[in-house]
This record gives sequence, C-alpha cells and structure tokens, in this order.
Amino acid sequence: MRTSILGLISGGVLLAGLAAAPAFSHSQGSQPPAPAPSAPSAPAAPSAPSADTRPAPMAAHEAARPKDDFDNEKALADLQKAIAGKEDQPSEQVFKNVKMFTGVPASRLLGAMNGFSRALGVTCRRCHDVSNWASDDKDEKQAARGMMAMTKDINAKYLQTMAGVDKDASVNCSTCHRGHAHPSEGMKPPAGSSSGH
Repeated sequence: MRTSILGLISGGVLLAGLAAAPAFSHSQGSQPPAPAPSAPSAPAAPSAPSADTRPAPMAAHEAARPKDDFDNEKALADLQKAIAGKEDQPSEQVFKNVKMFTGVPASRLLGAMNGFSRALGVTCRRCHDVSNWASDDKDEKQAARGMMAMTKDINAKYLQTMAGVDKDASVNCSTCHRGHAHPSEGMKPPAGSSSGH
C-alpha cells in the first residue's frame, strides 16, 4: 500500500510556489466584504512541471472544445498593479468573496490561483466570471472550493494519520489533474503503452 500511495504522490507532487497548503489551515468562515480591485484575481508565477511530463492523450470532448483565448498573464499583471502596496495584506481585505484563503497574503492567493490554473491546464475563465470576479455563479468555482476542502482532508485526516506513509506526504491539484481539467485525462497511460496492472 505504501508503494502505491507514494507512486500516486510522486506522480504529481507539489507545484513550486503553490502556497495553498498552508492556507488550508486557516478558518474557512465568512468574512465581511472588502473592497476589491477592478482587475481580476488571476494566477501568478510559473510552477515546476510534474514528475511525468509526457502529454496525455486528449479526449474527444477536449479536442472539440474551442481554445480559451483568455490572457492569464495580462490579467495577472493587471491585478498585481491593482494590489500594489497591499500584497502582504490578508486576501479577504484586498479581494471580495474570499472563502478558502482567509488570512493568506493577497500575493500568495495570486500564486495559488496560478498554480490551480496550471494544474488543470485552464485559464481563469474556467472558474471565474471574468467580468465579476467575486461572483459564485459558476459551478466550477464551487467545485474548486470543494476540491480544496477534499485536498485538505486527504492531507490532514488521511495521509498524516496513515501508518507507513511519510509524514511529509501530501497531495495537491496536480496529483490527479496533471494539466487536465478532467482528472481522468491526466491519468491515462500514454498511447501505445500497457497499463502494467
């Protein structure tokens, strides 16, 4: 069992610079609304590739989907300008409707969002209404919050209490998604290989 868990973990271990894990230890309660900049809460710095850098085959539904032309890099640059001087303030005081990253510095929130974007191979538009960043109308945003809670539970309740697992073992978005919006796509073996089960 230890081998299979460590294999899963090593398949997509930590994104460099993703500061989300420490953020999960903070209260998840509601915070009073805070003024938000007009720029989007877009992702930030690049992350390291996962251990397996082979591209996974694309599913038919993925291939048929039009490319999202949203410019994450520009959104990030705009947001960084908008929060200048507030980077170290708690996210909920800089942005509106922050529920999962309360107490986390605003600049770290941007880094985490960038990590999520890269881990799923999507742009900000996947989870956010880019004309109203605070909106909770998109189901994908709600799913992302649920996934963050699930990841916190796996790391704290299961991996930390499981016999035979290293105490520093953890999972994150890349562990399953591996650059794909649908985790099953990132877990398929490369074309032409056998599963070896």
